[in-house]
Formats: sequence, structure tokens, C-alpha cells
Amino acid sequence: MANEEKPKITPSSMSMIEPRFRDIYLNFYKQSYFTPTALDLKTKELIAIGCSLIAKCEGCLQGHIKKALEIGATKQEISDAIVVAIGIAAAGVVDMSDHAAAKLDLHHYESPIKAG
Repeated sequence: MANEEKPKITPSSMSMIEPRFRDIYLNFYKQSYFTPTALDLKTKELIAIGCSLIAKCEGCLQGHIKKALEIGATKQEISDAIVVAIGIAAAGVVDMSDHAAAKLDLHHYESPIKAG
């Protein structure tokens, strides 16, 4: 008798989180995201796009780009949010390499300090 392979099922988001903790998260998300605050929803969506990129959450990114477009964000505004995320990601690489260089006492391309 041949082994039948079961079809792989992609779990739904948060399917492995106990319901009471899932409810806490969903309530937090609803209160922080959809309840009026100092930031309008479009600004929150643009921030969410950048955060999704930094967090490397593809599903988040797609959802927030779609929502941003639905509520009137322009392609340029979305592009600007992406560019800010790129800048922050690049700064993280520079910061990490600066810390490594300091700990290892490396100065590969340090230019001499000029007296003013």
C-alpha cells in the first residue's frame, strides 16, 4: 500500500497562538491602528509599509500597500516610505559594522583627522 501524501496546508496567521493571547494582540492592533489618534490612517499605513519592510513581513507589506492605495496614498508617498525604510536598513548595517570595528579595533579606511 503506497503512502499517500497529505496536501500541505498553510496555517492561518496566528494559528499556533493561544486564543486569549491572539485576542490581546488583535485588541491592541485595533486600538492602536484603527482608533483615531494624532496620526491619520494614511500616515499610519505609510509607517506600516516601512516597518513591514524592516520586519521582513511580506504579508504585512502587501496588506499595507493595498490598504494605503485604497485610502488614497499616492505611488510617490509609498515610494517615499520605502526609501525611508531602505535608509534605516542601510543605517543598521553601518551601525553594526561600526560596533564590530570598535570592538576589533579596526580602522580600514579611517581618514586622518585634520586640524581646523
